[in-house]
Amino acid sequence: DAKHLVPNKMRDFFCTINLDQEEVFRTQVVEKSLSPYFGEEFYFEIPRTFQWLSFYIYDKSVLQKDLRIGKVSIKKEDLCNYTGKENWFMLQPVDSNSEVQGKVHLELKLNELITDNGSVCQQLVVHIKECHGLPLINGQNCDPYATVSLVGPSRNDQKKTKVKKKTSNPQFNETFYFEVTRSSSYTKKSQFQVEEEDIEKLEVRVDLWNNGNLVQDVFLGEIKVPVKVLRNDSFQAWYLLQPRENGNKSSKTDDLGSLRLNICYTEDSVLPSEYYASLRNLLLKSSDVQPISASAAYILSEVCRDKYDAVLPLVRLLLHHHKLVPFVAAVAELDLKDTQEANTVFRGNSLATRCVDEMMKIVGKHYLKVTLKPVIDEICESPKPCEIDPIKLREGDNVEINMENLRYYVDKVFREIVRSSISCPTLMCDVFYSLRHLAAKRFPNDPHVQYSAVSSFVFLRFFAVAVVSPHTFHLRPHHPDAQTSRTLTLISKAIQTLGSWGSLTKSKLSSFKETFMCEFFKTFQEEKFTESVKKFLDDVSSTESKEPSGLSEPVHLKEGEMYKRAQGRTRIGKKNFKKRWFCLTTREFTYHKQQDKEPIFTIPIKNILAVEKLDESSFNKKNMFQVLHGEKPLYIQANNCVEASEWIEALCRVTRCNQKRLSFYHPSAFLNGNWLCCKATIENTVGCARCTADVPADTQIEIDGDRETERIYSLFTINMSKLQKLEEACGSIAVYQGPRKEPDDYSNFTIEDSVATFHTLKQIIDIVEKLNESHEKYRKKRSSSAKYGSE
Repeated sequence: DAKHLVPNKMRDFFCTINLDQEEVFRTQVVEKSLSPYFGEEFYFEIPRTFQWLSFYIYDKSVLQKDLRIGKVSIKKEDLCNYTGKENWFMLQPVDSNSEVQGKVHLELKLNELITDNGSVCQQLVVHIKECHGLPLINGQNCDPYATVSLVGPSRNDQKKTKVKKKTSNPQFNETFYFEVTRSSSYTKKSQFQVEEEDIEKLEVRVDLWNNGNLVQDVFLGEIKVPVKVLRNDSFQAWYLLQPRENGNKSSKTDDLGSLRLNICYTEDSVLPSEYYASLRNLLLKSSDVQPISASAAYILSEVCRDKYDAVLPLVRLLLHHHKLVPFVAAVAELDLKDTQEANTVFRGNSLATRCVDEMMKIVGKHYLKVTLKPVIDEICESPKPCEIDPIKLREGDNVEINMENLRYYVDKVFREIVRSSISCPTLMCDVFYSLRHLAAKRFPNDPHVQYSAVSSFVFLRFFAVAVVSPHTFHLRPHHPDAQTSRTLTLISKAIQTLGSWGSLTKSKLSSFKETFMCEFFKTFQEEKFTESVKKFLDDVSSTESKEPSGLSEPVHLKEGEMYKRAQGRTRIGKKNFKKRWFCLTTREFTYHKQQDKEPIFTIPIKNILAVEKLDESSFNKKNMFQVLHGEKPLYIQANNCVEASEWIEALCRVTRCNQKRLSFYHPSAFLNGNWLCCKATIENTVGCARCTADVPADTQIEIDGDRETERIYSLFTINMSKLQKLEEACGSIAVYQGPRKEPDDYSNFTIEDSVATFHTLKQIIDIVEKLNESHEKYRKKRSSSAKYGSE
């Protein structure tokens, strides 16, 4: 959210997230506010190098261009200082001299020339080769050129390249020569050394500009290299473009307001798979360890300050290797040992409940979408007033009509849920089956506990949470407005209550804190809803196979708006770019004129031969990729680099098992009678570049086991001091068996078997130390091969 934004009057605001100058996400517009609350979450992989993560606040305009109010820019190197916690940032002014992106490839060299009369002259050679990743200007590729200057206290020699048209990756390949020192006598020089006073004060400066033709040229970034670093070597390297110094001339900035952000940024160096074998095997054996509290996976959750840090990579790794169900069963059994009352099973934030929560988020995405998305769309797009709290009623509201509206929505959501058991993923059913039987075993005299063990997850932690926060589960693109949020909150409360009716032994209506909710539920027939809930809970906690028809339904994987190039299927059709709505399922890839319209063009998944990036030079457009199938290639332009990367990955995953996948492809397009990449003139000739390797992961769940293991290694490394303390504690307990008189450093840890826990800890510490050595070797190798000015 933001506060105290300028101008000091109620306006419509939205916020964008940018990698350097490329917008990758945009929030909804918050209308008529000075302190807009966005409440939106964005999770994404970063598919390219970047310098800045930036957030821009815009004042939305209907007739004119949206006005940028201010920005928050965080350098990549500083992101770790803010990760995992909320921070307020003061908005900074947006200045054209600070808005930079991209890199430039230079070769710099000092030559010594001996003139005809025997004197020595130092000559600087600057070869500007190319640039990469320059920003779009007004949504179009720029017309870049570069100025190359040799700057000193009393000189500023400047030269200029040619302008390259409509490209973000210009190839300049121009060389410039500068005289560095005054000519002096050959006999007075020793080994042709450059004069110190000249070298110390000179620098090469390269500025990138967009040629404005009839308007002012736009600054794109600069780099500066001191000439003194070139004394004994020539440098050829990529240099990241930097903002201009003192770009914002005003030293005193107006208070533009502030923006609150919660950023979680991780960056891991993932080594080849064989390096992780020992740690991976130790973690995967966790469910077999007795007691479970002595396992590597359990110890990980104990030493992490926030359990969620451990749960995410742990669940994904166990899920990837089909070891999650036995591990959840083992930690749930430990959880139940500490549960004294049947009506409080799985209500806390333990390792077991966190693991089940994360599992449902990962494997239940499609289940939520097919069950709730249509009714959530109806509520958000055609909202009816549903407020039944007398204190919050607006003037003119009729509480009886509102109650009818709310009852209509609650009935509809409830009906969709209890009819959805056929769509519940098998993995979720297996976990619910384990939890149900463990709870019944722990409280054998309570007939309702087997239901509450399942409903506490599927109703309270899954469906009710998705209803109240549909944007978090990708059921809606944005956070709903205030009135719709209130309606969803009331529906969510009702669903939680109805879900617990099948498992509550006490009076149902006594569980309400608010009298208005009590009045609302007097209209419900308890027996009817209770039976529906019990039948649903029986179905989703059964290990019996589902109906075959449920398996044949295509799984919805991804959808969104992009641009596609006309394929020229008709002779008179123009080959231009058009905006279309794309949809990917496990059965087909389609595009439509608009969302929810019939498809214009369909490619069966089995017919896709390859999915690859397309060179920008093909159509002078960024973020392009191609889908190769039986007919002409389908060329598609995504809206940004993150979106392009996500679509390519999703398409590669769903087609990786296709039998006729290509081994070679053309990285550029076939235009004007030849392939731009290899100049071949036959359109159906074999490709000139090898296709990228298959993407490891299954269709519906994107998991890279090595990456998750690296994340777990990082967590163990960060918490090494706690591991060592725990190891000492286990040693102390093994030696001293008497009663503990005072709380120890390890009193918060669960140590059921000190010998087994000590054995696992020793293995973890040894493995982490070996991985530390491998990472150190990698770092040394990387730093020794890096050149000054390189990325």
